[in-house]
Amino acid sequence: MWKRTLRLSAILVLAGIPSVPEIFELRPLTGSVTDKRGNTLPASAVQLENMAILSVVSYITGKDGLYHFNQLHYDVDYTVKAKYRNYWSASKTLSKFDSSKHPRIDLVIPIE
Repeated sequence: MWKRTLRLSAILVLAGIPSVPEIFELRPLTGSVTDKRGNTLPASAVQLENMAILSVVSYITGKDGLYHFNQLHYDVDYTVKAKYRNYWSASKTLSKFDSSKHPRIDLVIPIE
């Protein structure tokens, strides 16, 4: 009888523990930087801020105006913005409540 109780207790405890992939799984963030007309803006500086530890990393876009960041945690909010010459895009947030495996955030610099 006590073995059955022990097994049932173990099952109930394990049912409450999130699976390992949910805890340690990482994801990328991709996007593009364009002007108001949709033209790509090469050599734009894209900044990604980890809101949990307030660290910032940067990425310089290529000729295609695309950027990417890898290994972002699901349980952290990130803010992303871009600079082209002296102009900044609006900041956008990748929320920890967004469960997308491959999120994309496109940034627009307010120039023509």
